[in-house]
Amino acid sequence: MDMPRPNPDVLARKQTVLSRLLQVLPEDAVIHDPMETRAYECDALTAYRCPPMLVVLPSTTQEVSDILRICHAEGVPVVPRGSGTSLAGGALPTADCVILGVARMNEVLETDYDNRFIRVQTGRTNLSVTGAVEEEDFFYAPDPSSQLACAIAGNIAMNSGGAHCLKYGVTTNNLMGVTMVMMDGSAVEIGGAHLDAGGLDLLGVICGSEGQLGVVTEATLRILRKPEGARPVLMGFDDNEVAGHCVSDIIKSGILPVAIEFMDTLCIRACENFAHAGYPDCAALLIVEVEGSDAEIDYQLSKIIEIAKRHNPVELRESQSAEESAKIWLGRKSAFGAMGQMNDYMCLDGTIPVSSLPEVLRRIGEMSQEYGLPVGNVFHAGDGNMHPLILFDANKPGDLEKCEAFGAEILKLCVDVGGCLTGEHGVGIEKRDLMSHQYAPQDLEAQMAVKDVFDPCWLLNPAKVFPLDVSAARRTAAA
Repeated sequence: MDMPRPNPDVLARKQTVLSRLLQVLPEDAVIHDPMETRAYECDALTAYRCPPMLVVLPSTTQEVSDILRICHAEGVPVVPRGSGTSLAGGALPTADCVILGVARMNEVLETDYDNRFIRVQTGRTNLSVTGAVEEEDFFYAPDPSSQLACAIAGNIAMNSGGAHCLKYGVTTNNLMGVTMVMMDGSAVEIGGAHLDAGGLDLLGVICGSEGQLGVVTEATLRILRKPEGARPVLMGFDDNEVAGHCVSDIIKSGILPVAIEFMDTLCIRACENFAHAGYPDCAALLIVEVEGSDAEIDYQLSKIIEIAKRHNPVELRESQSAEESAKIWLGRKSAFGAMGQMNDYMCLDGTIPVSSLPEVLRRIGEMSQEYGLPVGNVFHAGDGNMHPLILFDANKPGDLEKCEAFGAEILKLCVDVGGCLTGEHGVGIEKRDLMSHQYAPQDLEAQMAVKDVFDPCWLLNPAKVFPLDVSAARRTAAA
């Protein structure tokens, strides 16, 4: 994985930049000691590390504006950072950059239950948004597995989803408005406390733009009434492909569960050892959850169980209590951490048509044999957002490179069957060099032209998303 060489002119001006930043920020909001900046040398894609030149931790939109105005004037690249949970290297620094972390921007600014929205600073964590409204029986729907730690800023940058996005949609379906600071320091308001504002869909451009266009400091989010009830059912199968066919048949039936999650043997055993959720020991496990009144839940589950029985499940078990349901979801939400206890791994994020699940699962199994690396599959089966976890030994020479090559083949397969490179983790650096497999040159040119409008000097997260050879002319001209 290549990154651009740091600009020596920028590095030579470190003290000047530091001095200017200290004029607009409290001393404890600027980190410049090389030992302390190492805490920001990577995000959750820990295979790659590079300490930044400086780190700033603003508390207000005005401070963000001041920071970007200074960095723009000095020609310093800026890498926005939420909580650092990106699995695609979206917040990986370069040695000549300033990391702009929003973790201190965590206030609730406004709550309106009648109009069903909450306005927050974007350093607030995903789960704490629900925490702020749950006493009034409301919740915020997107629920990535890292929701305890991940920030709304990162959710917006990567258009995060989660287990329940099958029914409620991903971040873009629950984002109503933003305050965003441009690279020149100017702040803009886009959208607001209403859905589908008139004019160009700029909100749709910003959500999922991976910090390429501006720094989102405030977000207006849709909140929903909590459902009357919810109940998951566990379905065990003796074959991955059979489980894939079951998912496809549930979706084709017209029933819309709130979630359909998939785990294979490797993940089942790791999660069971970690959470003791009572998972059956089988080749493939589906967690299917529906919600509504008791009558609605009973009706939907009866139809889903009827479909599952056609595929000869080895186990079929409805949750019998809120405690059992919580344990079932604890196991699934703990999957990445539980797998990390077993080995080093790389988590992928390709998305495919649901009808292609059996074929893709079969092919991943074949490639696992070809590369000699085990794969654990855990993913949002209802919308085809896959998360294959390729296990490797980071201390074994050549293993990381083999893992990367294997991962690239899986992601290309996702594109080839009609899917895409990423569902919610983003492109970052992990999938950057595969963008040409999904997009034609004119497609990439159109995307970069959008960045030209928002960030003409290409100072915001400049080495991400676009293949370096494709973006080289723009980055060089800007420097």
